[in-house]
Amino acid sequence: MKILIVGTGYVGTTTGLIFCEMGHQVTGLDLDDHKLQALKAGKLYFYEPGLEELLSRHVAAKNIYFTKNTKKAVKENDIIFICVGTPMETDGSANLTYVKNVAESIGKYMNKSKIIVTKSTVPVGTAELVEKWVSGKQATPIRFDVVSNPEFLREGSALQDALNPDRIIIGTKSEKARKIMKELYKDFHCPIVITNPKASEMIKYAANSFLAMKISYINELARLCDALNINVNEVSKGIGLDTRIGPQFLRAGMGYGGSCFPKDVNALIQTAKEQGKPLSILESVVKVNEKQPIYIIEKIKQALGGNLINKKIAVLGLSFKANTDDTRESPSLRLIDRLLAEQAQVKVHDPVVKIAARPSLVQLQSVEETVAGAEALVIGTDWDEYKVLEWVNLKPLMAHPYIFDGRNMLDKRMVTNIGFYYEGIANH
Repeated sequence: MKILIVGTGYVGTTTGLIFCEMGHQVTGLDLDDHKLQALKAGKLYFYEPGLEELLSRHVAAKNIYFTKNTKKAVKENDIIFICVGTPMETDGSANLTYVKNVAESIGKYMNKSKIIVTKSTVPVGTAELVEKWVSGKQATPIRFDVVSNPEFLREGSALQDALNPDRIIIGTKSEKARKIMKELYKDFHCPIVITNPKASEMIKYAANSFLAMKISYINELARLCDALNINVNEVSKGIGLDTRIGPQFLRAGMGYGGSCFPKDVNALIQTAKEQGKPLSILESVVKVNEKQPIYIIEKIKQALGGNLINKKIAVLGLSFKANTDDTRESPSLRLIDRLLAEQAQVKVHDPVVKIAARPSLVQLQSVEETVAGAEALVIGTDWDEYKVLEWVNLKPLMAHPYIFDGRNMLDKRMVTNIGFYYEGIANH
């Protein structure tokens, strides 16, 4: 099949390359010249393990090509995937400007029947809006079908998730579109759920919100475990072995972040408010998540005498989780902002992410430079590199050997035997 991917970001690029793997011919459409030049050269402009090798191979084989010519791209392809961003508005709702622009362009340039697939995470009812936007720009009526087909990719493991999905959701009212989409996904060995567009759109939001709820639940429980001198990791293991609960997303830490959970939880809360059916549980999830980095700050302040004015703090890790360069809603950055507000002097390190320097904040190339003279060290992202550091060599570099493990990733016994003061999140 000839497939057009509109939006060559993390979701769009991954989706397009997976379809190349399945033997389809793919076009990537974007208006950003910087992105297009990188992708045409087989270079990934964002960090995602394993994806650049796939990109380079399919670009060389001419299974995928990239363009900014919207008219030509729409006319030449039969299935069009909308993979553009839906950024969060100040009230928590999703901004559909980019989706609308794409839909109207499709309507304007459509020359034959198309299957239009929304891969972007969009509010319930967006499929109907896409139909309206496409129809509104058609010079003469041409049949088309709209399908909701949400993605469930995890940053850092997007390639494996795309190749081995847990499930595929297809939301459509059209029998023709249903058959075409099932044929498109025929080589995937997982359950395929056929439903209507509204239910499909809700499934995406409901799934991410439920996972965010598990994270906030274990983080709030960790605070109680701290007060009772209980190791929350043991509690997580004990409840996670219950097959009704499962172990995933029960690891206490600094909270969730990234491009999906914060945006999707808030969008679902806003949708519920608009319907007069508030989701009080999810509202509490957001509040718990916002407080979690502050919980680490309080631990640091207590250890360093009650305030952080001019205290030298080292933070290892900037991305919202390991194996990605995505810093959107990163708990580590929220922690850094709070440290700076407390007038601390902050040095940071990350193996992938680069940020701009500002007063009282500097990024250094090596961990050794970052921790030198530090009165406290915070693990902000669970990069594997930090787990295998030579901690015995780092201790003499620090002014005070204090480690605050915001990810519960270090071996507490190992670092305390070296002579560090160690605190995790209820990691007793």
